Amino acid sequence: MARAYFPVWSKVLAVCVALLVLAPGFARAQVFQSAAPYALLLDSASGAVLYEKAADELMVPASLAKLATALVAFQEIAAGKMTLETEISISENAWRKGGGVSGGSTMFAIVHSRVKLGDILQGLIVHSGNDAAIALAEAVAGDEASFAKIMTERVHALGLTKSQFRNATGMADPQQKVTSRELAFLSDHIIKTYPELYRIFGQRDFTWNKIKQSNRNPLLAMDIGADGLKTGNIDETGYGLVGSAVQKGQRLIVVVNGLKNARDRASEARKLLEWGFRSFEQKQVFAEGETVGEASVFGGEKGRIALRAKGPVSLLVPRGSSERLAARIVYRGPLQAPVAEGAEIGRLVVTRGEIKTLEIPLYAAETVAVGSLQRRALDALMEAATGWVRKAFKRS
Repeated sequence: MARAYFPVWSKVLAVCVALLVLAPGFARAQVFQSAAPYALLLDSASGAVLYEKAADELMVPASLAKLATALVAFQEIAAGKMTLETEISISENAWRKGGGVSGGSTMFAIVHSRVKLGDILQGLIVHSGNDAAIALAEAVAGDEASFAKIMTERVHALGLTKSQFRNATGMADPQQKVTSRELAFLSDHIIKTYPELYRIFGQRDFTWNKIKQSNRNPLLAMDIGADGLKTGNIDETGYGLVGSAVQKGQRLIVVVNGLKNARDRASEARKLLEWGFRSFEQKQVFAEGETVGEASVFGGEKGRIALRAKGPVSLLVPRGSSERLAARIVYRGPLQAPVAEGAEIGRLVVTRGEIKTLEIPLYAAETVAVGSLQRRALDALMEAATGWVRKAFKRS
């Protein structure tokens, strides 16, 4: 059946409005405006987007592309195909295009040497080494172009389908594009899925070939709880940064790009993080096990089925704001009986203006068996009638 957008039933709207509209008398939350052409602020726990600006517009990633390079390496390790002790050969191509002679960011790996993957990852992440990125690509896929195809496939498998990669380094290529939103969710995936390997992003410095280099991420030197991720800049895109920080158990992920210089990049990222930690509070919308809404069932012993989330449902909302949030349940419907308890049915989507603040899966809270012949016949008549009405409405 075609995807249908059904409104949240009245109970859900009543609950959301009652919990998310704060008492009158409070000033509205500060309206933040970033100077970055591209920006996004994400709450990791809820998936809520707290701020966005051109978040779905394609942009040049520069070295932010190395987040996808690192993802592939982490996946190879998790799959048992490589270990941190695996030795990576530094080819003449990797040395010439990304080594000390290239003039770009490098870990200064020696040509024709063999470097353990653990050190390659530090060179890639801490130094933003292009030689490390190319050598890793060649070790995994034979050449950089083939590796870039793997990068694209792996992020698309995560649902990040706008991103396209053409190399492992982030060097300029007109077909290499990403979005702020997809970089934020890619970072969130890395943090949650590979917590041990993620620690490399917070490493302050790394010495290789007797050359000590500091991590290029300026947030790490600030007292804001930052522990990652990457910076990038080339002429085609300006200065960008994907960062993450934790305060009082809350993790925020920030993306900024297109800024004029490194100072503005650091300043805008910090401002966004500090504003996020300061300006939002958590509100519980539904308790664990509470019914969130209902979905229609065709041919079942009952015509509706209760839906619930896994665990409690909470939102981050602006402190002191009277701004309302809109909620809806999205699912393919009506559902076809039988429906088993625990089956994923749809998603609860909550928006604040044009910003999607929450999207979580909803599951059947009960089992609905196939109904009697009489019940199924009535449902068939109803579906035929409403189908005729829908077609007539489309023609009018």
